[in-house]
Amino acid sequence: MSRAVRAAVHTIAVAALALGLGACSEAVDQVDKAVDTTYEVTYEVTGKNVDSIDFHGGGGKAMKPKVDSVSKPELPWKKTVTLRGIMPAAVMPVAVDPEGSQVTCKITYKGKVLDEQSAKGLVTAGGCTATSPITE
Repeated sequence: MSRAVRAAVHTIAVAALALGLGACSEAVDQVDKAVDTTYEVTYEVTGKNVDSIDFHGGGGKAMKPKVDSVSKPELPWKKTVTLRGIMPAAVMPVAVDPEGSQVTCKITYKGKVLDEQSAKGLVTAGGCTATSPITE
């Protein structure tokens, strides 16, 4: 794909997002089909007493990604996934522990941290989300 075409497609993607995803779901679907670029992100989860981890694994549509899940993960947990187009990266560790839980999640792209969050408490749902880096 030439640089000019790629720039035009990225501009269209950003414009579609700016208009509002709820009101323009058909436009988002069209942009999702047009933007066929893939990118890899790495999810990392650390802490203690994490019951499950849900994450966007690459399937589904851009704004309705398939959510994959891991139950009772061994920590620290790390997974690299390939996402496509304008699909956002997202990981959500969930911990329910009467003794208290600690959770930190991180999303990285080409060595750059896109999002990092930490949470503590009896019921913890620490989550990280990041927009697709191809729209920047």
